[in-house]
Amino acid sequence: MDTVSMASGILAAQAGGLQMQVAATILKSNMDAEKSDVLTLLGAAGQGGSSLANVAAGIGGNLDVTA
Repeated sequence: MDTVSMASGILAAQAGGLQMQVAATILKSNMDAEKSDVLTLLGAAGQGGSSLANVAAGIGGNLDVTA
């Protein structure tokens, strides 16, 4: 294996590692946003829907939170 191909392989591995770090960061951010959404919905259900007072009619009326 010549020097150029070894250097190319090392650079490709480093780029792959960086891509994995970025993907993990984005995934964590998405998971945090989903958690926030679920906690908001659970809080709204616990308040009897009073926090849904400023949304359009019919929104959240058939929300089943028993699952």
